[in-house]
Amino acid sequence: MKAAAPAPRAAGVPKSKSKPKPESRLAMIRRARRINRELAEVYPYAHPELDFRNPFELLVATVLSAQTTDLRVNQTTPALFAAYPTPEDMAAAVPEELEEIIRPTGFFRAKAKSLLGLSQALRDDFGGEVPGRLEDLVKLPGVGRKTANVVLGNAFGVPGITVDTHFGRLVRRFKWTEQEDPEKVEAEICAIFPKSEWTMLSHRVVFHGRRICHARRPACGACPIAPLCPAYGEGETDPEKAKKLLKYEKGGQPGQRLSPPPDYPGLPAAPLGARTEP
Repeated sequence: MKAAAPAPRAAGVPKSKSKPKPESRLAMIRRARRINRELAEVYPYAHPELDFRNPFELLVATVLSAQTTDLRVNQTTPALFAAYPTPEDMAAAVPEELEEIIRPTGFFRAKAKSLLGLSQALRDDFGGEVPGRLEDLVKLPGVGRKTANVVLGNAFGVPGITVDTHFGRLVRRFKWTEQEDPEKVEAEICAIFPKSEWTMLSHRVVFHGRRICHARRPACGACPIAPLCPAYGEGETDPEKAKKLLKYEKGGQPGQRLSPPPDYPGLPAAPLGARTEP
C-alpha cells in the first residue's frame, strides 16, 4: 500500500529549523579563558590608563575618573599633585582652590568633597598611608568596590576584577554573564577565572572595549576574537570600514596617558591645553 504524501506546508510558513544547542557552562568557561588568552596576545602591554606614582595618586585619580575620561584626569593630576602631594597636604586644602584645579574633570564640587574626606581619613585613621585591604578602602569617602579593586590590583598587587562600563558591556556581549549589577558581575566573572588572572583580565577587557568593541559601533570586522564572540555582527563587519573605527594605538592615535609605560606601542597623550593635530 502506497504511503500517504505529507500535507503541503502552508504558504508563507518557513521550514522549521532546529534550535542551536545551548552552550554548556563548561564550554562557556573554556571559551572565556580562550578569549582571555587571545586578548593577552593582542594587548601584552595592557595597563591601568591613569598616570600615578604611588597608591595615593592612583586612589585620587580613580575617584576623579568618575563620569569623565582617563585622559582628562591625566591632564589634570599633574597640577593637583604638585599642589597636594600627600594626604596631609590635600586634607588641609582650601576647598575652593581644590575645586578649581579639578574643575576639568567635571562634578568638581562633589569630587573635591570626596578628596578632602578621604585625605582626612587617611591622615587621621591610617597614618597618612593608603590601606591595602578592601574593607578599609571602601570606608573612605567616594571609594566603592570598583575604585578599591583598581587600587588593590595596581598599587598593591592584590587581584581584583574592576567592573566599569566597558568591562560590563563586553562580558555581557561575550555571554559570560547576564547580570547588570556590578557586584554580581564581579562575582560571576571571578568564578570563571583563576584569581591570578583577575587584574590583568580587567585591563585586557577594558582595553578591547575602548579600542575595538565600542558601545555604539563595535569594529567587528577588525576584531581578533570575532570567531569566539556571540555578539559578532552587532557592529561593522566590513574589514576596511571596521579598521577606520579603531581607536588609540590601534587607530594610530595617542593613548590616554601622558606618561605611558615603556612597552606601550602608541603615542603619549598631550598635556591639558596643548594644541593637537585634528
